[in-house]
Amino acid sequence: QPSEFAKPGLIVFAAWMFAEAQKGQGVPGVSIAFAVYVLTVGLLVIQPDIGQTLLITTTFMAVFFMAGVPIRWMAVLGGIFMTGLVAVYVVFDHVRDRVTKFLSPGAADTYQIDRASEAISAGGLLGRGVGEGVMKRNVPDLHTDFIYSVAAEEFGLVFSLILIGLYAFIVLRGLSRAMKLADPYQQTAAAGLFLLIGLQATINIAVNLNLIPTKGMTLPFVSYGGSSMMAMGLTMGFALALTRRRPGAYEPGALLPRNRRRILPR
Repeated sequence: QPSEFAKPGLIVFAAWMFAEAQKGQGVPGVSIAFAVYVLTVGLLVIQPDIGQTLLITTTFMAVFFMAGVPIRWMAVLGGIFMTGLVAVYVVFDHVRDRVTKFLSPGAADTYQIDRASEAISAGGLLGRGVGEGVMKRNVPDLHTDFIYSVAAEEFGLVFSLILIGLYAFIVLRGLSRAMKLADPYQQTAAAGLFLLIGLQATINIAVNLNLIPTKGMTLPFVSYGGSSMMAMGLTMGFALALTRRRPGAYEPGALLPRNRRRILPR
């Protein structure tokens, strides 16, 4: 899906525009970044792909915040975001149906998430063994959206926790490296990319554990899918390129330097 490649592209482009705005050289970076964001989200809503829209919006707002926007503006954006969520719930029947199934499982057909929950429960502590899973035969989209439940059945709770720990390590390590970069663009872009990976993994796992309504979101580097795997590889490649060691790239102890020019007034 083209939306898979739009995610890292938008984050890197937005970070670049915000960095240009910080230089104070007359480049309308904030306006350009928001225009591209609105265009991207508009195309996703038309599909409609609400899950990817929420993921891109959350990551974009995080990048905007890291670029130095005042808290007041973030409160305004947060209000717009919540209004958008309500509008999506009212306008799209399939979104309303998924939320209803999540809030009232006994009053709606929850076959998909029920089978996933059974698969996770059947795995126990150490799992049934590689290829020995039974519940996966009844789990829809087992190779994409619900791959985590299949892994939990075959490899158990221990492996499931290790997998979560690996994602946490990648994201936290990446953010730690990103925050030490001297260049504002590289710092914001790298942090945004690692957040993108972490948020997507969190959403997928949360859906499998029935913590949030179901969404069509793949598990990074695990789910089957050509475009998803290529896009995640591209995302990680961007992040590694931005955080690699090179002369002058790192400023000792830098954590979002305070002397940056604000991209918006207070």
